[in-house]
Amino acid sequence: MGQIRFGPARVPSRESPAAAVELLLERGYTACEIDFESGFWMDYPWAERFGELAREAGIVLSVHAPIAGFMGHAERGRKLNMAVGMLDHSAGVAKAAGAELVVFHPGFLLGRSREAALDSVCEQLGELRARLEGKDRAVPFGVEVMGRVRELGTVDDVIEIASRCGWVRPVLDFAHMHATSDGGFTETGAFAAALKQAASVLPRGVPFHIHFSDIQYANRNETKHLPYGEGTLRAEPLTEALARLKRPATVISESPDEASSQTIRSILLAEAPA
Repeated sequence: MGQIRFGPARVPSRESPAAAVELLLERGYTACEIDFESGFWMDYPWAERFGELAREAGIVLSVHAPIAGFMGHAERGRKLNMAVGMLDHSAGVAKAAGAELVVFHPGFLLGRSREAALDSVCEQLGELRARLEGKDRAVPFGVEVMGRVRELGTVDDVIEIASRCGWVRPVLDFAHMHATSDGGFTETGAFAAALKQAASVLPRGVPFHIHFSDIQYANRNETKHLPYGEGTLRAEPLTEALARLKRPATVISESPDEASSQTIRSILLAEAPA
């Protein structure tokens, strides 16, 4: 098994970078995702100091871009420009903090065929990449598997985007995948198959980036993240699947409470190397 880093989907304190890193260490975390889903709250000096302290503490960082920061807009105009600006700024913060990647959502079908929507996503990502290169902030991006069964963002969609855009990596959200498969992720084999798909488009040695929590769903669509144990998604099969591969992994808990994150952490790290 490769090394597993584990941490929360939210910075645990906005008081100061030092307070945030202190809490992460107290809770035994070795990763943290900077939470911009609802908007930007961290400036560049905060990000730089947070990154410095996190590196000293052995904590790896990632950034989750705002929800509206998706690619594949059917029409060019204000919404696309706003999304590009959000992803641009997310990349700037990620570079300042030394984050591994920027996680973003793949967008929507918007009445188009899946092929047309994927073409649009990849075209707009290419334009974004050129902009980021011009600003010296061309950090890796991670496209997340979504929890809507009839929309863009299946694991196959994410693998396709990553295969066509070499700087984009797949982000496996097993809660979303459990929902859209109607509870299909209960055995090690299902987790291993998804990880092998992701590995096929990841550069050698690059860690898996994984989101994990228990989940409530209806009609194969996610409804909300649950405290661990209230649903049917379990961490043991993920642990066993990761043990089959030599690739390291960063696992981010999207659980709604600290106790759940600690339970998942104890299962994942029970057999992982320090």
